[in-house]
Amino acid sequence: MAQLDLGVIGNGTVASLVDQAGRHQWFCFPRFDGDPLFNAMVNGTEPARGFADLVIRDVSTTTQSYQRNTAVLETGFTDAQGGSCRVIDFAPRFVRFGRIFCPPMLIRRIEPVSGRCKITVRMRPTFDYGASEPKVIIGSNHLRFAAGESTLRVTTDMPVSYLADEVEFMLDRPVNLIIGGDDPVPEAPQALVTEFLDQTLAYWREWVRDLAVPFDFQEAVIRAAITLKLCTFEDTGAIVAALTTSVPEAAHSGRNWDYRYCWLRDSYFAVTALNRLGATRTMENHVRFILNAVLNAGVSPEVPLYPIVPGSDVTERNADALTGFLGMGPVRVGNAAVIQRQHDGYGSIILTAAQMFYDERLPTVGDIDLYRQLRPIGDLAAASALAPDAGLWEYRERVSVHTHSAAMCWAALHRLGLIAGRVGEIEDRDRWLKLAADLRTTILERSTSATDGWIAGAFDSQVCDAAVLMLPEIGLLPYDDPRFLRTLDVIEKRLMHNGFIIRYDEPDDFGRP
Repeated sequence: MAQLDLGVIGNGTVASLVDQAGRHQWFCFPRFDGDPLFNAMVNGTEPARGFADLVIRDVSTTTQSYQRNTAVLETGFTDAQGGSCRVIDFAPRFVRFGRIFCPPMLIRRIEPVSGRCKITVRMRPTFDYGASEPKVIIGSNHLRFAAGESTLRVTTDMPVSYLADEVEFMLDRPVNLIIGGDDPVPEAPQALVTEFLDQTLAYWREWVRDLAVPFDFQEAVIRAAITLKLCTFEDTGAIVAALTTSVPEAAHSGRNWDYRYCWLRDSYFAVTALNRLGATRTMENHVRFILNAVLNAGVSPEVPLYPIVPGSDVTERNADALTGFLGMGPVRVGNAAVIQRQHDGYGSIILTAAQMFYDERLPTVGDIDLYRQLRPIGDLAAASALAPDAGLWEYRERVSVHTHSAAMCWAALHRLGLIAGRVGEIEDRDRWLKLAADLRTTILERSTSATDGWIAGAFDSQVCDAAVLMLPEIGLLPYDDPRFLRTLDVIEKRLMHNGFIIRYDEPDDFGRP
């Protein structure tokens, strides 16, 4: 699994995955769902292109770590002669002119530490998901990598010819590479990179300082919070499920999916986690995304995923020029789940938005106008709760009345009832809560096994599904309910393997999970 031991840098517009040898393995441009100009991660074991890296002659050891409480990654190298250098990778993010500055840009700074390492800087992007090798155009202080209408510019203060021809040289001073769009950089790279680095470090440390972090496991919680933040697309408020596509769920399984989109259920988890830590702006921006991408556009929330920019194409296709992670293709672009019916989205929207009505830290809390925008979601949840869907795990060839989906519809009705009461809509409150109570009774009657009294993953079945572990979290029943305790026993027996819990144990469209 060493190939997946990657650091992530980003700024809310772009992100890059960097391995422990300092190679940029995955970088989409000009945003999370864009063309991966660095794509070595999903192109076999020894790709000739699709990366940016640094070759150190006679390298003996490497180390890698984040600068404390930031998304700035540092990779250190030592050579056989005892010389050492380090690489600092980051994407600029800080407040500038009263707003967040987060351009589609990566910065790589290479610094000597001791001695004079002999290094080769390699920049080998490809375009069109690996299908096009760019033309390299040398400028006075930059290289342009151009293919069709796409261009990546690398501005640097190292000899441009050394970069273009991959010439080895002795590192006797810091060198800087500014990787981004085809815009001239008028400032001296050294001064600009120093300024951007200082301000980016300050931004992340101030952001972390404002987190309400528990006393235990602080370092892990902070790192997880930063990583979640890096999955938020600043421009629209969308939150991607992952920054990558087509890393297999299991070796040679064919379960290679594109997760660079916003799943309502995943974003609910991310928003809730960050909100508990005090990072409330992510929630505010994401609710705005939901209102614009889902409700304002008239798109039904039963669709499970949304592009990070409303209206973008998410049709699933294969990128045949890329061979896949360790050669285990296919590499998919887009996701066919977009055409599925998944009813848990109703609950995800309401559970996310409900926090707007109760969090007193917010400068503007949810009001009756927001409630009225959400009210049609409740009507859809009531109408869809007992209808078959593809479920949380997105079965492609079958539908059922899934317990988790019905329970999330219940959560939509129940929370809308509480919200309606909070904004003074008493008749609506009583109607929603009555619908929720009736639905809860039906869910527990039809999902509970008549013989053993445990909760199945689909109505009137014996399906064992880890999704029912969410039922106490959303409040459908308490954690100590005998039905849930019996469910835990069944899940442990049927779904736990080698200390891990699988999603379900029945064959799906691709065989046994």
